[in-house]
Amino acid sequence: MGNTKLAYVSIIGKPNAGKSTLLNLLVGEKVSIVADKPQTTRQRILGVLTLEDAQFIFLDTPGWFPPKHLLGEYMQKTIKQTIEDSDIVLYVIDATLELDEDNKTLLHFVKGQKKPCLVLLNKIDAVSPKILEERKNKIISLGVDPNNIIEISALYGTNKDLLLEKLKELSPEGEFLYPPDMLTDQTDKFWISEIIREKIIHLTHQEVPHSVAVYVDEIDERKNGQLIYIRSTIIVERPTQKAILIGRNGQMLKKIGTLARMELEEYFKKQVYLDLWVKVREKWRKKPEILRELGYI
Repeated sequence: MGNTKLAYVSIIGKPNAGKSTLLNLLVGEKVSIVADKPQTTRQRILGVLTLEDAQFIFLDTPGWFPPKHLLGEYMQKTIKQTIEDSDIVLYVIDATLELDEDNKTLLHFVKGQKKPCLVLLNKIDAVSPKILEERKNKIISLGVDPNNIIEISALYGTNKDLLLEKLKELSPEGEFLYPPDMLTDQTDKFWISEIIREKIIHLTHQEVPHSVAVYVDEIDERKNGQLIYIRSTIIVERPTQKAILIGRNGQMLKKIGTLARMELEEYFKKQVYLDLWVKVREKWRKKPEILRELGYI
């Protein structure tokens, strides 16, 4: 085999642009949770794609937005650090929305890093050719080379091969860092907490999804390894949010637990017993000690 290529590739963009959907598409399996609400991704998620002649280490990041609390500041710092650490930047833009100041600010920061950057116009399945052309012209007017704009649908895989070919062209030569069958470096504990949080995001509304954090207290194999017992705590900021998560007669918590358990059983290929608890920790998103405990800082 000839020389191989290796690249760290950051995936950035505003909330809901489709970054996590893109990561899962490129890796070929779900390694990042997905929801139609902003701020679903809070930490840098690593996904690996190994081809015959190239290995791409994708780094999914939180959505770019002006921070309102310490957690938001951490998330923005994570985005900037990830861009600085990567060889190539994939800037995902939602083609169904007009470009705004947040898009321009992020693009300006990326250009200042002097790294190869591909702008991905995502969700092209949901817009007309005329609007797509308008979006493209706007991006070009901001100083982006037209050859570095790719129209994609992360949901349907449109132009995935074109994107991978372009990434190969831009990637430096290098030896593979990860085994070919490795898709992510996430721990079981992290993945469990993310799956539970994903189900909460899907089932709740308004401020509740953003006020929730999940940590895993215990993972224990039981019944001679046939069953995995998981005890996990969901934290919220207010008693009213706790009441919403538990629901009448515990129905909401039961629904969250059932959906999470089904996905975790698919992941572990074993029976799972999921023991969920809800606790109130006021203004946790503003408290460094709690953010540290949750692994955010």
